[in-house]
Amino acid sequence: MSSRIRPLPLIIAVGAASIAAPALAADLTVTLEVPTLSTAAYHRPYVAVWIERQDTAQTAVRTIALWYGAGATARGEGDGEQYLKDIRTWWRKGGRAMALPIDGVTGPTRAPGRQTVTVSGARLASLPAGSYNIVVEAAREQGGREIVRLPFTWGGAANSACAAGTSELGAVRVAVTR
Repeated sequence: MSSRIRPLPLIIAVGAASIAAPALAADLTVTLEVPTLSTAAYHRPYVAVWIERQDTAQTAVRTIALWYGAGATARGEGDGEQYLKDIRTWWRKGGRAMALPIDGVTGPTRAPGRQTVTVSGARLASLPAGSYNIVVEAAREQGGREIVRLPFTWGGAANSACAAGTSELGAVRVAVTR
């Protein structure tokens, strides 16, 4: 028997690793526009961004961003957590059961303009391959409430989708990149 290294098992091992790697190598990026509104009393919107399954129940899988007024405000008002129920769909699909703040997810409200949330593949490693929606919901004091859903596929090829809100949200885009 020869002491020569047989390349075939190494090629198979490298090939198998490259098949398993795409789901982990992917990043999920959500870009959303918080529109500038001309109103006498403008308040920044509370925003929740989450992943849900594309099933009939639209089951929530994971919250990836939550922007609200945490802590006491400069005007001495109470904690903004009491108003999270105004982000109604997110609240009903699981927000009310969460312990807040959520490390790496919770942040302050954002000013008008383009905002980006990027989630690394490592944080989504437990997300099974399949079809999902990114859901962005915004609610504003003395304003309206709006929700935008965008389909995306996880665990396959790179993909993206775009949509636009009509009042509380502007353009919204989801992209899965390799």
